[in-house]
Amino acid sequence: MAVVGLRNFTERAPDGRPVLNADDGEQLMHVQQAISIVLGNRPAEPTGTLYITSRQVIWLSDFDKSKGYAVDFLSISLHAISRDPLAYPLPCIYAQIEIGDSEAEEGSEGSDSEVETEPFELSTIKEMRLVPSDPVQLDRLFEVFCECAELNPEPVEGEEEEENNWTFSADQMEAEALDEDGSGWNSSGNLTDSIGHSNGHHELAQTVLQLEINDKRFEDAVEMERDPAGVGCHCYPSA
Repeated sequence: MAVVGLRNFTERAPDGRPVLNADDGEQLMHVQQAISIVLGNRPAEPTGTLYITSRQVIWLSDFDKSKGYAVDFLSISLHAISRDPLAYPLPCIYAQIEIGDSEAEEGSEGSDSEVETEPFELSTIKEMRLVPSDPVQLDRLFEVFCECAELNPEPVEGEEEEENNWTFSADQMEAEALDEDGSGWNSSGNLTDSIGHSNGHHELAQTVLQLEINDKRFEDAVEMERDPAGVGCHCYPSA
């Protein structure tokens, strides 16, 4: 299946809900009201309703019945909970979107802090934020995202790629990173809690995990430089 990225969605049933592809087995998994959507570095849209299905994420405006957006889970390369006010002022679900077309990617919107207000092409949007009115909803939204992402694994082409499939636990990835690094450092926290969920992108997730390990080692090295005698510096390599 080709990556199509973000697209307009206007097919609503008489009750206002999105029309799903029931013939293909698509099912509605979760509905969340009072959700704002932020596309790229554009201003947040007024609140709408989020519909998460077994195939895609759909956001429909509560104010403009002709406005709606959708993205397939196969086009979402990574999603995570963002609570860092430096990244975005409000807690949200952050998602990276694959746009597929290299020409569109060259002219796509990046993650610059400058807010864009000019007309834009949905096919160029590579980042999306879903901002609930109640931040308590984030954990549940993230769980549903993960469940539905697992229902849509990336297609595997050929036996060679199949041998290198992409189902890994956090413990496996920590062990691999430690074996390659040889430093004996343990990464802090659970991998999913720290960076979110990567849709089949094991190398990306492992790179972030490796950065966490290197960052921790760097911090301890700085402390050692400040106190050459080692007084007051406590380093605990893993057993």
